[in-house]
Amino acid sequence: MPVSKELVRLEHSAVKLTLTVPKEDVGSQYDDLVAEYLKSAQIKGFRKGKVPRNVLEQKFGADLKNEALNKIIGKAVSGVFEEEGFAREDKPLPYSEPRLDEEGGAPGFDLTRDLVFSVIYDVLPAVTVGPWKGLEVEIPAAEVDDEVMRGELDKIRERNAIILDREDTAAAVKDNVVTVNYCELDADNNPLPGTERADFVFTLGSLYNIYEFDDEIAGMKTGETKDITRSFAGDYKYSDLAGRTVSVRVTLTALKEKKLPELDDDLAQDVDERYKTLEDLKNSVRERLQKNLDKRVRDLAISQLLEKVLETTPIDLPESMIRLEQNARMRNLARRFNIDTGELEANLEKSGQDPKSLRESWRGDAEKALKSRLIVENLLEEQNFEVTDEDMEKEYAFIAEESGSSIEETKNYYRQENAADYLAEEIKERRLFDLFIAENKIKRGTKKSYLDIMGTNV
Repeated sequence: MPVSKELVRLEHSAVKLTLTVPKEDVGSQYDDLVAEYLKSAQIKGFRKGKVPRNVLEQKFGADLKNEALNKIIGKAVSGVFEEEGFAREDKPLPYSEPRLDEEGGAPGFDLTRDLVFSVIYDVLPAVTVGPWKGLEVEIPAAEVDDEVMRGELDKIRERNAIILDREDTAAAVKDNVVTVNYCELDADNNPLPGTERADFVFTLGSLYNIYEFDDEIAGMKTGETKDITRSFAGDYKYSDLAGRTVSVRVTLTALKEKKLPELDDDLAQDVDERYKTLEDLKNSVRERLQKNLDKRVRDLAISQLLEKVLETTPIDLPESMIRLEQNARMRNLARRFNIDTGELEANLEKSGQDPKSLRESWRGDAEKALKSRLIVENLLEEQNFEVTDEDMEKEYAFIAEESGSSIEETKNYYRQENAADYLAEEIKERRLFDLFIAENKIKRGTKKSYLDIMGTNV
Protein backbone atom coordinates (compact mmCIF):
# COMPACT_ATOMS: atom_id res chain seq x y z
CA MET A 1 0.00 0.00 0.00
CA PRO A 2 1.78 3.20 -1.14
CA VAL A 3 1.76 5.81 1.62
CA SER A 4 3.31 9.27 1.65
CA LYS A 5 4.70 10.49 4.95
CA GLU A 6 5.84 13.63 6.70
CA LEU A 7 7.63 13.62 10.04
CA VAL A 8 7.85 16.61 12.38
CA ARG A 9 9.88 16.59 15.58
CA LEU A 10 8.17 17.83 18.74
CA GLU A 11 9.53 18.68 22.18
CA HIS A 12 10.50 15.98 24.69
CA SER A 13 11.74 13.63 21.94
CA ALA A 14 8.27 13.07 20.49
CA VAL A 15 7.47 13.09 16.79
CA LYS A 16 4.34 13.71 14.75
CA LEU A 17 4.10 11.39 11.77
CA THR A 18 1.54 12.40 9.14
CA LEU A 19 0.57 9.73 6.63
CA THR A 20 -1.48 9.98 3.45
CA VAL A 21 -3.20 6.88 2.06
CA PRO A 22 -4.43 7.32 -1.56
CA LYS A 23 -8.19 7.15 -1.96
CA GLU A 24 -7.80 4.21 -4.33
CA ASP A 25 -6.21 2.13 -1.55
CA VAL A 26 -8.81 3.31 0.94
CA GLY A 27 -11.57 2.16 -1.39
CA SER A 28 -9.82 -1.14 -2.14
CA GLN A 29 -9.37 -2.03 1.54
CA TYR A 30 -12.95 -1.00 2.32
CA ASP A 31 -14.21 -3.22 -0.52
CA ASP A 32 -12.15 -6.15 0.81
CA LEU A 33 -13.67 -5.72 4.27
CA VAL A 34 -17.23 -5.55 2.93
CA ALA A 35 -16.60 -8.63 0.76
CA GLU A 36 -15.46 -10.60 3.80
CA TYR A 37 -18.62 -9.71 5.73
CA LEU A 38 -20.85 -10.52 2.74
CA LYS A 39 -19.57 -14.12 2.80
CA SER A 40 -21.02 -14.77 6.25
CA ALA A 41 -23.59 -12.00 6.85
CA GLN A 42 -27.00 -13.13 8.11
CA ILE A 43 -29.86 -10.65 7.91
CA LYS A 44 -33.51 -11.57 8.24
CA GLY A 45 -35.07 -12.19 4.81
CA PHE A 46 -31.81 -13.26 3.18
CA ARG A 47 -29.88 -16.51 3.13
CA LYS A 48 -26.41 -16.62 4.67
CA GLY A 49 -23.91 -15.17 2.23
CA LYS A 50 -26.62 -13.77 -0.05
CA VAL A 51 -27.15 -10.38 1.56
CA PRO A 52 -26.91 -7.57 -1.04
CA ARG A 53 -24.09 -5.11 -0.45
CA ASN A 54 -26.38 -2.08 -0.28
CA VAL A 55 -28.47 -3.79 2.43
CA LEU A 56 -25.38 -4.63 4.48
CA GLU A 57 -24.05 -1.07 4.18
CA GLN A 58 -27.42 0.44 4.96
CA LYS A 59 -27.66 -1.57 8.17
CA PHE A 60 -23.99 -1.56 9.30
CA GLY A 61 -22.46 1.29 7.29
CA ALA A 62 -21.07 3.30 10.21
CA ASP A 63 -19.55 0.23 11.88
CA LEU A 64 -18.02 -0.95 8.60
CA LYS A 65 -16.42 2.44 7.99
CA ASN A 66 -15.03 2.63 11.55
CA GLU A 67 -13.54 -0.85 11.30
CA ALA A 68 -12.08 -0.13 7.86
CA LEU A 69 -10.63 3.16 9.12
CA ASN A 70 -8.93 1.47 12.09
CA LYS A 71 -7.52 -1.31 9.92
CA ILE A 72 -6.22 1.07 7.26
CA ILE A 73 -4.58 3.31 9.86
CA GLY A 74 -3.02 0.34 11.68
CA LYS A 75 -1.71 -1.20 8.46
CA ALA A 76 -0.33 2.12 7.20
CA VAL A 77 1.49 2.89 10.45
CA SER A 78 3.03 -0.58 10.89
CA GLY A 79 3.95 -0.67 7.20
CA VAL A 80 5.85 2.61 7.40
CA PHE A 81 7.83 1.46 10.44
CA GLU A 82 8.80 -1.74 8.63
CA GLU A 83 10.07 0.08 5.56
CA GLU A 84 13.79 -0.42 5.02
CA GLY A 85 14.42 3.27 4.60
CA PHE A 86 12.61 4.36 7.76
CA ALA A 87 15.35 5.52 10.16
CA ARG A 88 15.81 3.73 13.45
CA GLU A 89 15.86 7.01 15.36
CA ASP A 90 12.41 7.84 13.96
CA LYS A 91 10.76 4.63 15.16
CA PRO A 92 8.69 4.59 18.36
CA LEU A 93 10.17 3.38 21.64
CA PRO A 94 8.90 -0.11 22.54
CA TYR A 95 6.87 1.34 25.39
CA SER A 96 5.46 4.31 23.41
CA GLU A 97 2.40 3.21 21.45
CA PRO A 98 1.63 5.63 18.58
CA ARG A 99 -1.57 7.55 19.31
CA LEU A 100 -3.80 9.39 16.87
CA ASP A 101 -3.40 13.14 16.88
CA GLU A 102 -6.96 14.34 17.14
CA GLU A 103 -6.16 17.99 17.83
CA GLY A 104 -7.83 19.01 14.59
CA GLY A 105 -10.54 16.37 14.92
CA ALA A 106 -10.49 12.63 14.33
CA PRO A 107 -9.74 11.54 10.74
CA GLY A 108 -12.94 11.03 8.80
CA PHE A 109 -13.65 8.20 6.39
CA ASP A 110 -14.38 9.47 2.89
CA LEU A 111 -14.06 7.15 -0.09
CA THR A 112 -13.77 10.13 -2.45
CA ARG A 113 -10.63 11.57 -0.80
CA ASP A 114 -7.17 10.51 0.27
CA LEU A 115 -7.02 9.52 3.96
CA VAL A 116 -4.75 11.91 5.85
CA PHE A 117 -4.03 11.35 9.54
CA SER A 118 -1.25 11.89 12.10
CA VAL A 119 0.14 9.81 14.95
CA ILE A 120 2.30 11.01 17.82
CA TYR A 121 4.82 8.86 19.69
CA ASP A 122 8.10 9.05 21.60
CA VAL A 123 11.47 8.21 20.09
CA LEU A 124 14.92 7.63 21.51
CA PRO A 125 16.37 11.05 22.42
CA ALA A 126 18.99 12.49 20.13
CA VAL A 127 22.30 12.55 22.00
CA THR A 128 25.42 14.45 21.00
CA VAL A 129 27.86 13.72 23.80
CA GLY A 130 29.75 16.77 25.01
CA PRO A 131 33.49 16.79 25.81
CA TRP A 132 34.34 13.75 27.92
CA LYS A 133 38.14 13.85 27.86
CA GLY A 134 40.43 16.25 29.67
CA LEU A 135 38.02 16.75 32.55
CA GLU A 136 38.97 17.07 36.20
CA VAL A 137 37.09 15.78 39.24
CA GLU A 138 37.94 15.45 42.89
CA ILE A 139 37.20 12.42 45.02
CA PRO A 140 37.81 11.95 48.73
CA ALA A 141 40.86 10.13 50.00
CA ALA A 142 40.48 7.15 52.34
CA GLU A 143 42.26 4.09 53.63
CA VAL A 144 41.49 0.84 55.38
CA ASP A 145 42.51 1.93 58.89
CA ASP A 146 42.68 0.02 62.18
CA GLU A 147 39.18 1.15 63.21
CA VAL A 148 37.66 -0.35 60.08
CA MET A 149 39.64 -3.56 60.60
CA ARG A 150 38.39 -3.83 64.19
CA GLY A 151 34.83 -3.39 62.99
CA GLU A 152 35.19 -6.14 60.38
CA LEU A 153 36.82 -8.54 62.82
CA ASP A 154 34.02 -7.84 65.30
CA LYS A 155 31.52 -8.80 62.59
CA ILE A 156 33.38 -12.08 62.07
CA ARG A 157 33.18 -12.77 65.80
CA GLU A 158 29.46 -11.98 65.67
CA ARG A 159 28.91 -14.41 62.79
CA ASN A 160 30.74 -17.15 64.67
CA ALA A 161 29.11 -16.49 68.03
CA ILE A 162 27.26 -19.17 69.96
CA ILE A 163 23.60 -18.23 70.43
CA LEU A 164 22.03 -19.20 73.75
CA ASP A 165 18.40 -18.89 74.86
CA ARG A 166 17.72 -16.47 77.69
CA GLU A 167 15.30 -17.28 80.47
CA ASP A 168 11.61 -16.47 79.87
CA THR A 169 11.58 -13.74 82.51
CA ALA A 170 14.62 -11.93 81.09
CA ALA A 171 14.23 -8.44 79.62
CA ALA A 172 15.78 -7.60 76.24
CA VAL A 173 19.02 -5.63 76.41
CA LYS A 174 21.49 -4.30 73.86
CA ASP A 175 23.32 -6.98 71.83
CA ASN A 176 20.63 -9.60 72.51
CA VAL A 177 19.32 -11.46 69.46
CA VAL A 178 15.59 -10.78 69.27
CA THR A 179 12.88 -12.36 67.11
CA VAL A 180 9.81 -10.21 66.53
CA ASN A 181 6.55 -10.14 64.63
CA TYR A 182 5.42 -6.69 63.57
CA CYS A 183 2.97 -4.78 61.38
CA GLU A 184 1.96 -1.19 60.78
CA LEU A 185 -1.35 0.04 62.18
CA ASP A 186 -4.00 2.10 60.44
CA ALA A 187 -5.85 5.10 61.89
CA ASP A 188 -8.20 2.74 63.77
CA ASN A 189 -5.28 0.87 65.34
CA ASN A 190 -5.87 -2.21 63.17
CA PRO A 191 -3.09 -4.10 61.32
CA LEU A 192 -2.42 -2.62 57.88
CA PRO A 193 -2.59 -5.42 55.26
CA GLY A 194 0.67 -6.03 53.42
CA THR A 195 2.90 -4.68 56.20
CA GLU A 196 3.00 -7.82 58.34
CA ARG A 197 6.38 -9.42 59.01
CA ALA A 198 6.82 -12.63 61.03
CA ASP A 199 9.94 -14.07 62.69
CA PHE A 200 12.17 -11.09 61.93
CA VAL A 201 15.54 -11.59 63.63
CA PHE A 202 18.09 -8.90 64.43
CA THR A 203 20.57 -7.84 67.08
CA LEU A 204 19.19 -5.24 69.46
CA GLY A 205 21.07 -1.98 69.07
CA SER A 206 22.15 -2.69 65.49
CA LEU A 207 19.22 -0.66 64.04
CA TYR A 208 18.90 -3.48 61.52
CA ASN A 209 15.20 -2.84 60.92
CA ILE A 210 13.54 -0.18 58.80
CA TYR A 211 11.68 1.40 61.72
CA GLU A 212 14.75 1.49 64.00
CA PHE A 213 12.62 0.59 67.03
CA ASP A 214 15.53 -0.94 69.00
CA ASP A 215 15.20 1.41 71.99
CA GLU A 216 11.48 0.70 72.29
CA ILE A 217 12.06 -3.07 72.31
CA ALA A 218 14.70 -2.85 75.04
CA GLY A 219 13.13 -4.03 78.30
CA MET A 220 10.45 -6.18 76.64
CA LYS A 221 10.09 -9.84 77.61
CA THR A 222 9.28 -12.87 75.49
CA GLY A 223 5.59 -12.93 74.55
CA GLU A 224 5.09 -9.22 75.23
CA THR A 225 3.38 -6.98 72.63
CA LYS A 226 3.90 -3.24 72.33
CA ASP A 227 2.51 -0.50 70.07
CA ILE A 228 5.19 1.95 68.98
CA THR A 229 4.72 5.30 67.24
CA ARG A 230 7.66 6.80 65.38
CA SER A 231 8.01 10.02 63.35
CA PHE A 232 10.60 10.01 60.58
CA ALA A 233 12.49 12.97 59.15
CA GLY A 234 11.87 14.09 55.60
CA ASP A 235 15.33 12.85 54.57
CA TYR A 236 15.02 9.47 56.30
CA LYS A 237 17.08 6.83 54.49
CA TYR A 238 14.02 4.72 53.63
CA SER A 239 12.05 6.97 51.29
CA ASP A 240 8.70 5.22 51.87
CA LEU A 241 8.88 6.23 55.57
CA ALA A 242 10.41 9.69 55.09
CA GLY A 243 8.28 12.47 56.54
CA ARG A 244 5.71 10.04 57.97
CA THR A 245 4.49 9.20 61.46
CA VAL A 246 3.92 5.46 61.71
CA SER A 247 2.42 3.22 64.38
CA VAL A 248 3.87 -0.27 64.56
CA ARG A 249 2.73 -3.24 66.66
CA VAL A 250 5.65 -5.43 67.78
CA THR A 251 5.55 -8.80 69.55
CA LEU A 252 8.76 -10.24 71.00
CA THR A 253 8.64 -13.97 70.27
CA ALA A 254 12.18 -15.08 71.18
CA LEU A 255 15.16 -13.72 73.10
CA LYS A 256 18.72 -14.99 72.88
CA GLU A 257 22.22 -13.84 73.83
CA LYS A 258 25.53 -14.23 72.05
CA LYS A 259 28.74 -15.71 73.35
CA LEU A 260 31.52 -14.24 71.19
CA PRO A 261 34.66 -16.30 70.38
CA GLU A 262 38.14 -15.02 71.16
CA LEU A 263 40.02 -13.32 68.34
CA ASP A 264 42.77 -15.92 67.84
CA ASP A 265 44.15 -18.60 65.53
CA ASP A 266 41.32 -20.99 66.41
CA LEU A 267 38.75 -18.49 65.19
CA ALA A 268 40.69 -17.97 61.94
CA GLN A 269 40.72 -21.73 61.31
CA ASP A 270 36.98 -21.94 62.05
CA VAL A 271 36.26 -19.19 59.53
CA ASP A 272 38.07 -20.96 56.66
CA GLU A 273 40.51 -23.84 56.44
CA ARG A 274 42.73 -21.66 54.22
CA TYR A 275 43.67 -19.62 57.28
CA LYS A 276 46.23 -21.11 59.65
CA THR A 277 46.72 -18.06 61.84
CA LEU A 278 44.85 -14.94 62.89
CA GLU A 279 47.29 -12.94 60.77
CA ASP A 280 46.19 -14.87 57.67
CA LEU A 281 42.59 -13.92 58.40
CA LYS A 282 43.48 -10.27 58.96
CA ASN A 283 45.41 -10.07 55.69
CA SER A 284 42.45 -11.54 53.80
CA VAL A 285 40.02 -9.12 55.43
CA ARG A 286 42.25 -6.13 54.67
CA GLU A 287 42.59 -7.21 51.03
CA ARG A 288 38.81 -7.56 50.65
CA LEU A 289 38.16 -4.17 52.23
CA GLN A 290 40.76 -2.52 50.01
CA LYS A 291 39.13 -4.02 46.89
CA ASN A 292 35.77 -2.69 48.02
CA LEU A 293 37.24 0.75 48.68
CA ASP A 294 39.03 0.88 45.32
CA LYS A 295 35.81 -0.05 43.51
CA ARG A 296 33.78 2.53 45.41
CA VAL A 297 36.32 5.29 44.72
CA ARG A 298 36.34 4.32 41.04
CA ASP A 299 32.53 4.42 40.95
CA LEU A 300 32.54 7.87 42.57
CA ALA A 301 35.03 9.15 39.99
CA ILE A 302 32.97 7.77 37.09
CA SER A 303 29.77 9.21 38.54
CA GLN A 304 31.33 12.67 38.86
CA LEU A 305 32.77 12.47 35.35
CA LEU A 306 29.36 11.57 33.95
CA GLU A 307 27.86 14.54 35.80
CA LYS A 308 30.47 16.77 34.12
CA VAL A 309 29.56 15.35 30.71
CA LEU A 310 25.86 15.84 31.47
CA GLU A 311 26.49 19.58 31.88
CA THR A 312 27.44 19.84 28.20
CA THR A 313 25.12 17.17 26.81
CA PRO A 314 21.53 18.39 26.47
CA ILE A 315 19.10 15.47 26.34
CA ASP A 316 15.36 15.98 25.92
CA LEU A 317 13.89 12.91 27.61
CA PRO A 318 10.46 11.67 26.51
CA GLU A 319 7.83 11.39 29.21
CA SER A 320 7.29 7.69 28.49
CA MET A 321 10.93 6.96 29.30
CA ILE A 322 10.78 8.87 32.58
CA ARG A 323 7.50 7.17 33.47
CA LEU A 324 9.04 3.75 32.82
CA GLU A 325 11.94 4.52 35.16
CA GLN A 326 9.58 5.80 37.87
CA ASN A 327 7.47 2.65 37.57
CA ALA A 328 10.58 0.49 37.84
CA ARG A 329 11.49 2.24 41.09
CA MET A 330 8.00 1.65 42.43
CA ARG A 331 8.28 -2.06 41.56
CA ASN A 332 11.64 -2.27 43.31
CA LEU A 333 10.12 -0.69 46.40
CA ALA A 334 7.23 -3.16 46.34
CA ARG A 335 9.69 -6.03 45.96
CA ARG A 336 11.40 -4.98 49.19
CA PHE A 337 8.10 -5.52 51.00
CA ASN A 338 7.42 -8.74 49.08
CA ILE A 339 4.15 -7.38 47.66
CA ASP A 340 3.02 -6.26 44.22
CA THR A 341 2.83 -2.64 43.08
CA GLY A 342 -0.94 -2.45 43.47
CA GLU A 343 -0.77 -3.52 47.10
CA LEU A 344 2.04 -1.07 47.80
CA GLU A 345 0.12 1.85 46.33
CA ALA A 346 -3.00 0.88 48.29
CA ASN A 347 -0.95 0.76 51.51
CA LEU A 348 0.62 4.14 50.75
CA GLU A 349 -2.82 5.69 50.26
CA LYS A 350 -4.08 4.18 53.52
CA SER A 351 -1.14 5.69 55.36
CA GLY A 352 -1.78 9.14 53.86
CA GLN A 353 0.81 9.09 51.07
CA ASP A 354 0.06 9.80 47.43
CA PRO A 355 1.77 7.28 45.08
CA LYS A 356 1.77 9.88 42.28
CA SER A 357 3.61 12.36 44.50
CA LEU A 358 6.10 9.67 45.48
CA ARG A 359 6.77 8.89 41.81
CA GLU A 360 7.20 12.59 41.08
CA SER A 361 9.69 12.93 43.94
CA TRP A 362 11.90 10.46 42.07
CA ARG A 363 11.81 12.45 38.82
CA GLY A 364 15.14 14.26 39.30
CA ASP A 365 17.09 11.10 40.12
CA ALA A 366 15.28 9.17 37.38
CA GLU A 367 16.17 11.78 34.73
CA LYS A 368 19.79 11.88 35.84
CA ALA A 369 20.08 8.08 35.72
CA LEU A 370 18.47 7.91 32.27
CA LYS A 371 20.64 10.64 30.80
CA SER A 372 23.80 9.04 32.20
CA ARG A 373 22.77 5.71 30.70
CA LEU A 374 22.15 7.29 27.29
CA ILE A 375 25.57 8.94 27.36
CA VAL A 376 27.22 5.62 28.19
CA GLU A 377 25.31 3.80 25.44
CA ASN A 378 26.28 6.41 22.87
CA LEU A 379 29.95 6.28 23.86
CA LEU A 380 29.89 2.47 23.75
CA GLU A 381 28.50 2.62 20.23
CA GLU A 382 31.13 5.19 19.27
CA GLN A 383 34.05 3.19 20.71
CA ASN A 384 32.78 -0.10 19.25
CA PHE A 385 34.72 -2.32 21.65
CA GLU A 386 35.14 -5.95 20.58
CA VAL A 387 34.85 -8.81 23.08
CA THR A 388 36.66 -11.94 21.91
CA ASP A 389 36.23 -15.54 23.01
CA GLU A 390 39.50 -15.16 24.91
CA ASP A 391 38.07 -12.16 26.77
CA MET A 392 35.02 -14.20 27.78
CA GLU A 393 37.20 -17.08 28.98
CA LYS A 394 39.19 -14.71 31.20
CA GLU A 395 35.96 -13.24 32.57
CA TYR A 396 34.55 -16.67 33.37
CA ALA A 397 37.79 -17.60 35.13
CA PHE A 398 37.71 -14.40 37.20
CA ILE A 399 34.07 -14.87 38.20
CA ALA A 400 34.72 -18.52 39.09
CA GLU A 401 37.61 -17.58 41.36
CA GLU A 402 35.63 -14.80 43.07
CA SER A 403 32.60 -17.02 43.67
CA GLY A 404 34.46 -20.19 44.58
CA SER A 405 32.90 -22.09 41.65
CA SER A 406 34.53 -23.99 38.83
CA ILE A 407 34.92 -22.37 35.42
CA GLU A 408 32.57 -24.93 33.90
CA GLU A 409 29.90 -24.25 36.56
CA THR A 410 30.21 -20.54 35.84
CA LYS A 411 29.83 -21.06 32.10
CA ASN A 412 26.83 -23.34 32.61
CA TYR A 413 25.15 -20.70 34.77
CA TYR A 414 25.51 -18.00 32.11
CA ARG A 415 24.34 -20.39 29.39
CA GLN A 416 21.27 -21.46 31.36
CA GLU A 417 20.37 -17.85 32.14
CA ASN A 418 21.06 -16.74 28.55
CA ALA A 419 23.27 -14.08 30.11
CA ALA A 420 26.47 -14.38 28.08
CA ASP A 421 25.55 -11.32 25.98
CA TYR A 422 24.95 -9.30 29.15
CA LEU A 423 28.36 -10.35 30.44
CA ALA A 424 29.96 -9.19 27.18
CA GLU A 425 28.21 -5.82 27.57
CA GLU A 426 29.58 -5.54 31.11
CA ILE A 427 33.09 -6.09 29.75
CA LYS A 428 32.57 -3.34 27.17
CA GLU A 429 31.23 -0.94 29.77
CA ARG A 430 34.17 -1.65 32.07
CA ARG A 431 36.55 -0.84 29.22
CA LEU A 432 34.74 2.41 28.57
CA PHE A 433 35.05 3.39 32.23
CA ASP A 434 38.75 2.43 32.18
CA LEU A 435 39.06 4.88 29.30
CA PHE A 436 37.15 7.49 31.30
CA ILE A 437 39.64 7.18 34.15
CA ALA A 438 42.66 7.22 31.84
CA GLU A 439 41.55 10.25 29.79
CA ASN A 440 40.65 12.49 32.72
CA LYS A 441 42.31 13.83 35.85
CA ILE A 442 41.16 12.33 39.14
CA LYS A 443 42.35 14.39 42.11
CA ARG A 444 42.33 13.17 45.69
CA GLY A 445 40.65 15.65 47.99
CA THR A 446 39.79 15.80 51.68
CA LYS A 447 40.32 12.60 53.60
CA LYS A 448 37.13 10.88 54.71
CA SER A 449 36.50 7.79 56.73
CA TYR A 450 36.14 4.44 55.02
CA LEU A 451 32.54 4.16 56.22
CA ASP A 452 31.62 7.60 54.85
CA ILE A 453 32.96 6.73 51.42
CA MET A 454 31.35 3.30 51.38
CA GLY A 455 28.03 4.92 52.25
CA THR A 456 27.45 2.94 55.43
CA ASN A 457 28.01 5.73 57.93
CA VAL A 458 25.05 8.00 57.16
